[in-house]
Amino acid sequence: MPIVTNAHSAAAWCQKVRTTLTTLTPMSESGVATKEALRQQILTKAVVFGKVILSSGREADYYVDLRRVTLDAQAAPLVGAALLDATADLDYDAVGGLTLGADPVATAMMHVAAQRGRTLDAFVVRKEGKAHGLQRRIEGPDVAGRRVLAVEDTSTTGGSVLTAVEALREAGAEVVAVAVIVERGARPKVTEAGIPYITVFELEDLDLA
Repeated sequence: MPIVTNAHSAAAWCQKVRTTLTTLTPMSESGVATKEALRQQILTKAVVFGKVILSSGREADYYVDLRRVTLDAQAAPLVGAALLDATADLDYDAVGGLTLGADPVATAMMHVAAQRGRTLDAFVVRKEGKAHGLQRRIEGPDVAGRRVLAVEDTSTTGGSVLTAVEALREAGAEVVAVAVIVERGARPKVTEAGIPYITVFELEDLDLA
């Protein structure tokens, strides 16, 4: 686990978090309250300070470990609700992305959608097809001929989610958009590919820019 290497920046950031938490309103059914509650979960559980090397090869002074919220009993429903709200104007009936980061995101959306009376399937895109069994690259309900949403917890280069998009298109799905919880730099690459890009949070929203 990364450790704090810059005490001043960490202390300043923690003060911002404390200020934010003291001004939060009680949780409600509104999209604004859901998003703010998820922001609180991310700030208190997922942001770790210290020198780290990202999967892109870049070095950063902090790490946003979103699996600490996407796999958290309190935070996961907020993840599902916030992404459903952010993509409410889109028409899709299945959601998923490249394993592993996308898996809990998709299942959170599936369960919250069910609570709202909506049928939304989830799927998992393998990094490569299996050499045995049914040899499927995409696990779960068939996506051929369906409008799907490709998701990821966070994305710096867009590589993972675009790999998922390619696999989905090869399987006959229509990818309506890419959606992430936290945008870390992938927007140019995704939009350059002609795919709508939807985010719940920018780094500025988390006081990390």
